Amino acid sequence: MALEGPAERRDEGQQGGMANGNGVAPPPSRMAGRPLGAAAYSDRRLRLNPNTEHKPQDYTDVRGEYAPAVYSALERHLPPSLLEADRDVKLHFMRDILARYWPHGERNKVHRHKEYRQKIVHLYKPLHQELYSMHPSAFFLPTFLEAVRTNTEESIASIMTEPIAGVFSFAMLQPNFCDMLLEEVENFEKWVHAMKFKIMRPNTMNKYGAVLDDFGLEAMLNQFMEEFIAPISKVFYPEVGGGTLDSHHAFVVEYGKDRDVELGFHVDDSEVTLNVCLGKQFSGGELYFRGIRCENHVNSETQHEEMYDYSHVPGRAVLHRGRHRHGARPTSSGLRMNLLLWCRS
Repeated sequence: MALEGPAERRDEGQQGGMANGNGVAPPPSRMAGRPLGAAAYSDRRLRLNPNTEHKPQDYTDVRGEYAPAVYSALERHLPPSLLEADRDVKLHFMRDILARYWPHGERNKVHRHKEYRQKIVHLYKPLHQELYSMHPSAFFLPTFLEAVRTNTEESIASIMTEPIAGVFSFAMLQPNFCDMLLEEVENFEKWVHAMKFKIMRPNTMNKYGAVLDDFGLEAMLNQFMEEFIAPISKVFYPEVGGGTLDSHHAFVVEYGKDRDVELGFHVDDSEVTLNVCLGKQFSGGELYFRGIRCENHVNSETQHEEMYDYSHVPGRAVLHRGRHRHGARPTSSGLRMNLLLWCRS
């Protein structure tokens, strides 16, 4: 979470009525209407590091400008004395913090995106309704399902190849699921064009593709992450929060003629990234890896042993840390479409 930093910095400049130096207490005018007991915790600080052993409460029924995943993630940063408080008390405490430290411009951006999603979900008619809820046996290959459901380090490792340290590849998706997801994305893009609706692209680097969460697939993909990616990342990426994944950004990218051709050298905005080729017929487009670096040395020279090129195969996944430097070589012919889940903790 990025919220504890401003809270601590605020502490250094407290004056007058905020002399207790906590940096998160609301002003007196906001105390009215708070649940009983909320004021008792108003002088508590957020934890700098999350409590990974704590299981947050369910906030999926909470309506407002913040997504339920925001509250779940922030709850792990609450002071110990507040963790066992009533949910309403924690909710008000977290809302006070978010209102104080989340910039107004960012809140407006989130609000506009929420309205954008609501409009799409209200108007768009799915082509394959069965994609919008989880059906493991229809989505995943039997070997993958068995390994994850057995849920031991040995069972998970048995389906993996690790061609270079920290990069894992494995057969994952059923061909029919890949086909249906491709058709759903194409149907959505045709609908967007017909409606003259502006589509939000996956990120600043891709000019083509679609955010799957934007047209109703968020709940299914969250279950996808929690039940089928988190058990793997818990084994292989515990040091970056692989066992506490609680939010995601899911999208499909498109490469080929009249699409994006390649993708430059970069790192992802994630703790763990899942990248699965969906199809179709193509050549080129290899994913190249160049080692992990800290923020200050992200463009430093690559060592020979860090170099690896991965060739995409439909239905086969590659899993890596978000900070593992990588890029995509040009897709020289055909059309390549990939599913990506940026998983965050």
